[in-house]
Amino acid sequence: MDRILVRGGPRLVGEVAVSGSKNATLALIAAAALAEGETILHNVPRLRDVDAMLELLRALGARADWHEEEGHAVRIDASSINRFEAPYELVRKMRASFLVLGPLLTRFGTARVSEPGGCAIGVRPVDQHLKGLTAMGGKVRLDHGYVEVTSSGLRGARIAFDLVTVNGTQNLMMAAALARGETILENAACEPEVVELAEALNAMGGSVRGAGGDRIVIRGVGSLRGIRHVVSGDRIEAGTLLAAAMVTLGDVRVTGIDTSMLESTLDKFREAGADVDIEATSVRVRADERPNAAGVVTAPFPGFPTDMQAQIMAVLSVATGSSLITEGVFENRFMHVPELQRMGANIVLSGRTARIEGVPRLMGAPVMATDLRASAGLIVAALAAEGESVVNRVYHIDRGYERIEEKLRGLGAEIRREG
Repeated sequence: MDRILVRGGPRLVGEVAVSGSKNATLALIAAAALAEGETILHNVPRLRDVDAMLELLRALGARADWHEEEGHAVRIDASSINRFEAPYELVRKMRASFLVLGPLLTRFGTARVSEPGGCAIGVRPVDQHLKGLTAMGGKVRLDHGYVEVTSSGLRGARIAFDLVTVNGTQNLMMAAALARGETILENAACEPEVVELAEALNAMGGSVRGAGGDRIVIRGVGSLRGIRHVVSGDRIEAGTLLAAAMVTLGDVRVTGIDTSMLESTLDKFREAGADVDIEATSVRVRADERPNAAGVVTAPFPGFPTDMQAQIMAVLSVATGSSLITEGVFENRFMHVPELQRMGANIVLSGRTARIEGVPRLMGAPVMATDLRASAGLIVAALAAEGESVVNRVYHIDRGYERIEEKLRGLGAEIRREG
């Protein structure tokens, strides 16, 4: 099994381009199942999760492959879909697979999808998805670990989410795109990936208004067509690379990103003492001294992203003073704390809050990644540690970061992968 070895110490300096957004890509691949004709997505990251989503569409009968002539692009033609069951062995690999439920149901009238898997970072129930589909006329049946929904034709409805859910918002947006009449989603997720999905649906011929706010209105249309779409840069990868710059007292410019997506992350970097220089599609972070202590509360967008919590914790582990991080999204997203403690971090947990007393330097150690973002946080910590760290179970990081060790090595990190 692969592992990543990091020798801490070098200051990261230079410029690096981010890959396309993993989370946006997965929703866009699911949306391609709504369209008549071919959809081509560009700037697609080469990731395990993307491969898994393409494999799932192929299992449904679609043509879904990498467009080798254009590198980071995929071609999807859903006209040949003739199976409507997303099996456990595919869906268990990642939670976003559940996003095929809405497209299959609204286009074909039936969908049978295994209850989803993914990182064990907390309870992420699908009840909000099913509540919405039921309101739109879907008939839901739970059968031996599968969700089966049928409909003779979805109809628009007003749906108020009980909690903010990104995948729930996206699933119901796609279901509503071909439903009869108007659907209104209240308390909808505001994440950039929701906005990008809405833009893609509109380009396909759909009618989605209000994405980016907490009230989204979708007017169903008779059909959608395939499109070409360039996936946005990955805001979490950008934040991770900038955290690596800060923890090593480095000077790094990240390019290929809509910097308006990063405001809450960059605000915390400033609070921790970094110099931040923002342009429209790039951001530079420079740190000359140990970080300052900071307070962080994760929240749905536009709040500080839960997907950056492990990385900012690694930075604050070597800060001057005492920091507090409160995890406001998932109840089990501190599994990286024992691994950081193995490296000498002084962290005390109390419920959903972590108190971090900064230490001058972390120490290299063998650690184990427990989930996707935890693995990124451990690599960030290892870059600032004295000696060598070995990050095990890095298949997690390959789910969400493309060639992370190559990008960091290009900035001066001593990092390599071993099989």
